[in-house]
Amino acid sequence: MNKIVAAGLGVVVMLGLCVSSARADGDLRDLGSARADGDNRGLTSAGADGDGQDVSRRQYQILLHQCSYANTAAARTSCRADVRQTYRIGAANPSLDCRTYSGVTVCGKLTLSPSERACVRNSVAQGISYRRSEVECYAFL
Repeated sequence: MNKIVAAGLGVVVMLGLCVSSARADGDLRDLGSARADGDNRGLTSAGADGDGQDVSRRQYQILLHQCSYANTAAARTSCRADVRQTYRIGAANPSLDCRTYSGVTVCGKLTLSPSERACVRNSVAQGISYRRSEVECYAFL
């Protein structure tokens, strides 16, 4: 019950922050690629030599933003460094697993803390899907 209340409050808070909408298949509609004029100022590329997985500007922004949900400052810093090392702005990546639950959009694999993993197990045991539990426990715990 506490999880439902927390998720409900999170939805109210996050509604103003969520700028994408999800289709029933979980894909995001507004994951357009970087601007045609190549203006990617303010966003970094992967690694010093530019190697990395291509993602759209929007996907890159989601990946960086989801780091704000990490539990500690060190985890947030590490998450952002991992994103910058792993991804670069280019063409949209349709194989990147992006999903939105309770107003929170995330992409890729989430690194969960032990308490978040316990939350996921508990939520799944109560009948909530694994994907939804993973996002909600990551964002709201």
